[in-house]
Amino acid sequence: MERQYISIIKEELQQNRQMIFISGPRQVGKTTLAKQILSNKFKKYYLNWDDVNHRETILSGSDAIIALLELDQLHNEKPIIVFDELHKYKHWKQFLKGFFDRFENNFHIIVTGSAKMDIYKHGGDSLMGRYFNLRLHPLSVKELIGSYDPLLTIQAPKPIEADTFEQLLQFGGFPEPYLKKDKRFHNRWQKLRLEQLVQEDIRDNSTIHELKQLEVLAIVLKKNAGQGTKYSTLAKQIRVSVDTIRRWIDILESFYYCFRVRPWYSNISNSLRKEPKTYLWDWSMVTSIGEKNENFIASHLLKACHHWSDIGLGSYELFYCRTKDQKEVDFLVSKDNKPWFLVEVKTSSKSKLSPNLSWFQKQTDAKHAFQVVMDAPYVDANVFEQNNPIKIPASTFLSQLV
Repeated sequence: MERQYISIIKEELQQNRQMIFISGPRQVGKTTLAKQILSNKFKKYYLNWDDVNHRETILSGSDAIIALLELDQLHNEKPIIVFDELHKYKHWKQFLKGFFDRFENNFHIIVTGSAKMDIYKHGGDSLMGRYFNLRLHPLSVKELIGSYDPLLTIQAPKPIEADTFEQLLQFGGFPEPYLKKDKRFHNRWQKLRLEQLVQEDIRDNSTIHELKQLEVLAIVLKKNAGQGTKYSTLAKQIRVSVDTIRRWIDILESFYYCFRVRPWYSNISNSLRKEPKTYLWDWSMVTSIGEKNENFIASHLLKACHHWSDIGLGSYELFYCRTKDQKEVDFLVSKDNKPWFLVEVKTSSKSKLSPNLSWFQKQTDAKHAFQVVMDAPYVDANVFEQNNPIKIPASTFLSQLV
C-alpha cells in the first residue's frame, strides 16, 4: 500500500536541504514508507540501528558509512540515505549533526523512529534548523479514498464504501491488521504490540523499572479512553504517586500509545492545569461503541492537525470544551491559536442536535460547529460551507480531512 506521505516527502526532498524526521507508532509503516521512497538503485542506502551489522557501521563513524554504502562516487542524482530507529542510539543527535553538517550537499537524509524525536535530551548539540518533522499516522478515511491534495487544508468530499469504512473502524488504521481483516490475527497483533511497546521499546529507552504496573496503566487508559484523566484516581489504582502517573503517561504518549486532548481556554497556561482527556492511537482497542467512535474521530482530527502543521500550512491544535457547570463539546480545532471549528460526536443520527454546539460557537467565535453522526449516509456536499450548527455524516466529514 502506497501511503499519502510519499508525495509529501518527495516534494520536501526536492525543495529543501533539511533532514526529514519520520516519527510515529510502532508498526504504523515507517520503515516500509522509507524503503518505498528509495528508488531501486538506492535501496542499499539504508541503515537500521536494530541490525547489529548496521549498528556497528554507524558506531564506526561517517567514513565507515560512506565506504560501506559506496557513496564516495558520482551519482546522476542526489542519493537518499535512511537511518531507521536511530533515536535508540544515546548520541544520535550528536551523530546526525556531524553527519549532516559534513554531507548536507551530498545526500538527502531521512531518519525514522517509533518515539517522538524531541523527547530525548541526550546527544549533544541541538539540531535546530537542520530537520523538518513529519508525524506518520495510521490510515484514515481520506487516505483510503485517495484524490488527495497535500497543500489543501480542506479536501473535496468523496464517498467511501460502507464496508471499507466499517473495516477501518473495526480493525484500526495500522496497515497490517487493516489489510488482513482477520479478527483472530487482530487480537494477537494487538496483544503482541502492547507487549513489545512496554517490554522492549519503553524498557530499552527509559528508566522505568515497574513495567508490569506501567502495563496495567496502559490497560486502564484503554478502558477509560475519551474520559477525563484524573491523575490522583489513577495513582490510587496503580499504587504509585501522582507525579509517577504523570511521568508514565508522558512516556506512553511519547511512544505513541496514547494522546491527550486538553480543554480550550483563551489562556493556554490555564488549560495545562486542567484535566485532559486521553485517547489511543489504535482506536480499535476501545471496546465501547460510543467511546470507540469518539476515539476514531479524535484520531482523524489529530492526524489532520499534525499534517497541516508539519507541512507548514499554519499552527493547528486539538482541544475539547467544558465549563464548570459541565457544558461540553467533544472537540475544538484551533488554527493559529484561534478557534476554527467544533465537533460533537454521536453514534446515531436520531440524537438531537446538541445545544452546546451553538453555545460554544458563540463563546469561542468558531466558524463551524458540527455534530458528526456515525450512522448517517454519505452526502456529497462540502460541510465547511456550513456556518451554523448542523448534523453531518462522519463519512462526508472525514473525507474532507487528510
